[in-house]
Amino acid sequence: MNPEVKKQPVCLSIAGLDPSGGAGIIADIKAFRAFGCFGTAAVTSITFQNTQGVFGAVHQTAESVRGQIRPVLDDMPIAAVKTGMLPTREVISETARSIAENKLKNIIVDPVVRSTSGFDLIDDRALRSLIDELFPLADLVTPNIPEAERIAGIAIHTESDVADAAAVMRAMGATNILIKGGHFGEKRGVGRIARDFLFVGETLHCLDGEYFETTATHGTGCTLAAAIAANLAIGNDLAEAVAVAKRFVAEAIRTAPNLGRGNSPINI
Repeated sequence: MNPEVKKQPVCLSIAGLDPSGGAGIIADIKAFRAFGCFGTAAVTSITFQNTQGVFGAVHQTAESVRGQIRPVLDDMPIAAVKTGMLPTREVISETARSIAENKLKNIIVDPVVRSTSGFDLIDDRALRSLIDELFPLADLVTPNIPEAERIAGIAIHTESDVADAAAVMRAMGATNILIKGGHFGEKRGVGRIARDFLFVGETLHCLDGEYFETTATHGTGCTLAAAIAANLAIGNDLAEAVAVAKRFVAEAIRTAPNLGRGNSPINI
């Protein structure tokens, strides 16, 4: 190897496959690469989807997921992990076991429960396992508003509700929480803002950005979580990693290629 070539941090995505390329592990790998990281992945579910919706899925077994993760961990130092669609209790348990036994760090848990098109990706029993087994291992949990409502069992209409939901999730074992406010639709003056709520412990940081009236939202959550993982891998602290990742996703939405007949993927 050329000694002048800087070694790339290795990031691991444990998530579903979106064959249309906008979300899941394909989006994650693109986001890792955008920040100079080398991407690896374990497929948890092969979904049947495009920009218009999710039409089905074939879930992997825990053995299959372990068989994908183990050789990567044996061969490469993992600087950060991003989890996405974890469809069954068995896959969730295997993912948690791999993270804990190998003392992996910089763990970003994106609790994917429903697709943009409204397809349920995880049942209540699996969600309970995700909360119990992965939340305590996570450096950051990244639900959007509907996901936070389902996890916390709280209807979110105000910023006070956001704080209450975060408190419930902390009681469930989550140390740091990013509640994504793209669904919040807060008004400020004559324009709308995209406000996200980062709780580092009990301390709230509000991150504001431009709100785009667009249907180019396919894969935004996956990309944001992966970008945060990559930024942690390259040495940014949590608050900076989230802020940089948010700006990255905003620019990717602004310059989206408008592909497909439904919710376009973003530009990553």
